[in-house]
Amino acid sequence: MENIEQFLIQKIEELSFTEISKDDLLWTDKILDSIIIVELAVAIEIQFGIKIPNGDIIVENFDSIDLIAEYIIKAKG
Repeated sequence: MENIEQFLIQKIEELSFTEISKDDLLWTDKILDSIIIVELAVAIEIQFGIKIPNGDIIVENFDSIDLIAEYIIKAKG
């Protein structure tokens, strides 16, 4: 899970031009906007070989590094 978290932090910082921590609320604090969310989802799909349905791109899955990492792990099966 640590590798997933490192990937997410690096990718989000790259896309948002903002330094983040593992505990930041990404969606709630508007670190992620609609464009960054889509770019992040595409990067996750490529990196981890999963498909993220549009309906899964919601605050409950994408508001923190932990939530996104948990989503990736579940999606990978």
